[in-house]
Amino acid sequence: MRTTIGIVGAGAIGQTVANTIIAVGISDRLLLSSRTLPQAQALADDLTDMRTATGSATVPIACRPEDTVGAAALIIAIRERFTNDNATDIRMAGAEANARAIRDLGRRLAGYPGTVLIVTNPVDLMTRLFAEASGCTQVYGIGSNLDTVRYRLTLSALMGVPADRVRGHVIGEHGDSAVICASTTTVNGENVVIPVRELGETLAHRPDRISSGVGRTRSGPAGAVLTTLRLALGQADGTTELCTEWNGRWLGVPVTFTSGQGMPALPALSPTEAERFAASGLKLDTAYQHLVTTH
Repeated sequence: MRTTIGIVGAGAIGQTVANTIIAVGISDRLLLSSRTLPQAQALADDLTDMRTATGSATVPIACRPEDTVGAAALIIAIRERFTNDNATDIRMAGAEANARAIRDLGRRLAGYPGTVLIVTNPVDLMTRLFAEASGCTQVYGIGSNLDTVRYRLTLSALMGVPADRVRGHVIGEHGDSAVICASTTTVNGENVVIPVRELGETLAHRPDRISSGVGRTRSGPAGAVLTTLRLALGQADGTTELCTEWNGRWLGVPVTFTSGQGMPALPALSPTEAERFAASGLKLDTAYQHLVTTH
C-alpha cells in the first residue's frame, strides 16, 4: 500500500522535516505546499536532487494546500512574519500573526480524515485552533515530546548514564509552564531524586542557545515529527508526548499509539505536579480564549 505524507510550510522547519522524510524514506510520496507554488516547486526540485543522490524511494511533489488532503498524514509548519520581542513566553509572540494563517488553513482543509501534526508556535494554541477550524479529529501538536527528549538528555548527562536509560515525561505547555514529571522519572529502572529547578532552568535555556547559534531549532523538532509520524502511520507502536485535548483543554500529555490509534493518558502526578499541570492548562485556555475573541 502506498503511503503519502504532506507538508504545508517550506520554511526552516518544513524543509528540515522534508529532508528527514526523504532521507529515511518512510513514505512513497511527499506532497509539498508553501505560500506560493513556485516556492513549493523549488523545494521539490532540491529534494529531487537529494532523492537521486541518495537513492531514496520517496518522491517529492509540489502542490497547493488543498491538494494535500489525500495524504495519510499532514505536517503543518507555516510561520507568518513577525518580530519577537518577548523576553518570556517567547513562543507566544507569534500567536496573533500565526493564528490567522492557521485558522484559514484549517477551513481550507476542513474534514481532512488523516492525522495532522502541528509544528507552528505557540503550538498548544495553534493545535487547538486548527482542530476547531477544520473539524479534524486527529490533530496533535509537536512540542512536549521534544521537551521530554531534552529532559532525558540533560538528566542522563547529570547522572552519567545513556539517555535511553532515563524514563520520564515533560507535559503541559510547550513553553514556560511546562511540567517535569519528576515523581515518576526513573534512571536504570529506579526512582531517583530529581533537581527539578536546576533541570527546568537548563531546559528553558537550551532552545535559546541553539537558536542564537544556528538561527532556529530545526533538527530536534524534525526528529520529534519523524517519531510521531511512525506511530501515527502504524509503522511502530509506542508512547510520545503530544499536545491534544485533555479534559476540555489542549496541552501536552503522553499519547500511546497502537496500530496508528492514539490514546492519551497522564502518568501518576505528585500533588505539586498536578497543581502545576492544572495551572499550565488554565494559562493556555486563558490565552486561547483571548486569542479567538480578539482575532
